[in-house]
Amino acid sequence: MLPYNIHHVAVAVNDLDRSLESFAAQYNVSPVSREVVEEQGVEEAMIAIGGSHIQVLQPLGPDTPVGRFIERNGEGMHHIAGQARLVERVEMQVVRAFFQQFGAKFGADGSGQKVGAAIALGCFEHV
Repeated sequence: MLPYNIHHVAVAVNDLDRSLESFAAQYNVSPVSREVVEEQGVEEAMIAIGGSHIQVLQPLGPDTPVGRFIERNGEGMHHIAGQARLVERVEMQVVRAFFQQFGAKFGADGSGQKVGAAIALGCFEHV
């Protein structure tokens, strides 16, 4: 089963406030949610774009997954999260194969199911 929607595209940034100001100035958008997710080591904001979102991630410190990502790659796209109608493991394997066609590396635990700030279950593909 293929994802039926791209839930969000995540962008890793050093300064969340500055990035949100830039989005507001350039595109006249503002976040629909903003929160600190301690267990993932980020402060995040979600900006609605049509039926999807842009998730802007600021690391809580340099020794977090997003902090290390920025250190290695600089600011930029971090991952794509797709939504599937059912999130059974077998179906997540199909979603995983779909995203791997684009060279994506699969999520940290390999299951494709993660609890995130704004979504309950989904498929994350780190780029």
